[in-house]
Amino acid sequence: MSKNARIALIFGGFLTAIAAAFYPIFVYPMAHNHVYRDVQKTNRAGVNQADIQPAGMKVWSDPFKPAGK
Repeated sequence: MSKNARIALIFGGFLTAIAAAFYPIFVYPMAHNHVYRDVQKTNRAGVNQADIQPAGMKVWSDPFKPAGK
């Protein structure tokens, strides 16, 4: 195996490892946001926002809601 091919394989392997590490962090949640929306809906059921929100801070809202709606 030539030196250039070995360097290309090492560099390609490094990029593949980085992509494999970032996939579950960035790509999967963006592609499957309905799953996270359903989990949040279940977890927030029965929670009164006013009871848990510190005074003077904005009440949290749906992070998946499009702006302006």
